[in-house]
Amino acid sequence: MSASEMQPQQTYSQEDVQNILQLAIAKKTDPGELSREQLWEIAAELDIDNESMQAAEREWLNSRFLDKKRQEFAIYRRDLLKQKTIKYLIVNIFLISLDSISGGTLSWSLYILLIWGLGLSLDCWKTFQNKGEAYEQAFQRWNLKNEMKQSLSSFWTWIKQSWQTSAITSDYKNTIDDW
Repeated sequence: MSASEMQPQQTYSQEDVQNILQLAIAKKTDPGELSREQLWEIAAELDIDNESMQAAEREWLNSRFLDKKRQEFAIYRRDLLKQKTIKYLIVNIFLISLDSISGGTLSWSLYILLIWGLGLSLDCWKTFQNKGEAYEQAFQRWNLKNEMKQSLSSFWTWIKQSWQTSAITSDYKNTIDDW
């Protein structure tokens, strides 16, 4: 590259500014993290209005929350696959043993092994497939199911606490009335 190509530009596109700032922050010698106040100061220096900054921060927090949920979903799917694989192994070992003991050779148990194995391999593929419409639908169903469980659990906890509080209150009133 010639010296003229290495000269800094006078103007940069928004994408170039983002890339340069990301590199500068990554190369920062201070290993500490930036505080929220420092982030807002940087935004003010870059002439970013408060509403845009708040919206960007909310969007970032939402994406972090969704990423965490997707990681939980991936762990859930792997656990399900692990359970299915263990069942597959246990049942097929039993069937192969039964088939070899009863007939001396393997015959019918191989069909079960292969058909069930095909289904298990499709489940395996689906477990590690984390893109596409089918994945999104499965994630949305799982997320809705978890939210419903959480809502019902907190409602049930509230009912139990209310019931215990009313029982304690009525016991207290009965004790006072007995005096």
